[in-house]
Amino acid sequence: MTELATRAQAFGLIAEGVAAGLSAPWRLYLARGCRYLSLSVGDRAEWNAWRTHLGCPELSVRVYDAGGEIRRSSMAEIVLDGCRISVELVEEVSTDDLDRLLVADPTTVEPEER
Repeated sequence: MTELATRAQAFGLIAEGVAAGLSAPWRLYLARGCRYLSLSVGDRAEWNAWRTHLGCPELSVRVYDAGGEIRRSSMAEIVLDGCRISVELVEEVSTDDLDRLLVADPTTVEPEER
């Protein structure tokens, strides 16, 4: 996809990923004017697959309190032809698993380190 100038092209980008075997995002937000496309996925494997498929070089992690529950939001972003595309995963975590909060990708932590 070389340009995301229309809604059809933006949705086509997602359809290409699903056709390639990726799970469909559980939530998709496309801003008016096609300048922002946001995908929310259900688990870390889906997040890794979508960010790899889209080639997202920018990653950020945010941990926050949501009414007594601790959540971790992992976001991967890329800008394609002026359209910012983000893939987000929100996970509930606990204070018992602080190591998981401190690493960018908890799947890379060795079992002895957990």
